[in-house]
Amino acid sequence: MLMGPIEDITLYEDQSVVAFDKPAGLLTIPGRGDEKSLKELAEIVYGKLFTVHRLDRETSGVVLFSRDSQTHRYLNRLFEKREIRKEYICVIKGHVEEEFVVDMPIRTFASGRMGVDPKGKGSITRFCVLSKGSEHSLLRAYPLTGRRHQIRVHLYWKGYPIVGDPLYRWEKNKTAFRLMLHSHRIEYRDIQGRLVCIVSRVPEEFFSYVT
Repeated sequence: MLMGPIEDITLYEDQSVVAFDKPAGLLTIPGRGDEKSLKELAEIVYGKLFTVHRLDRETSGVVLFSRDSQTHRYLNRLFEKREIRKEYICVIKGHVEEEFVVDMPIRTFASGRMGVDPKGKGSITRFCVLSKGSEHSLLRAYPLTGRRHQIRVHLYWKGYPIVGDPLYRWEKNKTAFRLMLHSHRIEYRDIQGRLVCIVSRVPEEFFSYVT
């Protein structure tokens, strides 16, 4: 939920794009109800924006919008060609190997949840351990494809769901006050070939699990 002016969460802007530090609990784009989304709130200040990608309501961090149709098409092509580098930070309960890759297809089930299934679309995520506590691990996650709930589903399949995940959780009677998943960095080359790197600071509560 946004508690202040949209300018307070603006991370980056140029003539072609604008990026925001989305709080957990705020929709990226309009939903079915009357609740205002990040896109709608941002358009009040920045004018018409084009959706390039989105974060789940429960996920915080970098969200990128384009400001014109040409840039929108260009960025969509970069996403399709896997030429936009995305890095997430998440907290899991338990300890895993220092670095691992989950290469498992994902599809939508009748319940609306996503899940690993041989009939799904190819999905690849690389994970690296950033820090370990007595019971939890802080991970970097690099989704090499862009499936819905991909990081959440891959960790759930691995047996280490993200702390606070309301959909894909191992211990159903234990929750955190939020989903511990954060979009930390987006990096790409713009139309002029310049490197653009947009970073959102990892919330302090993530580190409380490993200190």
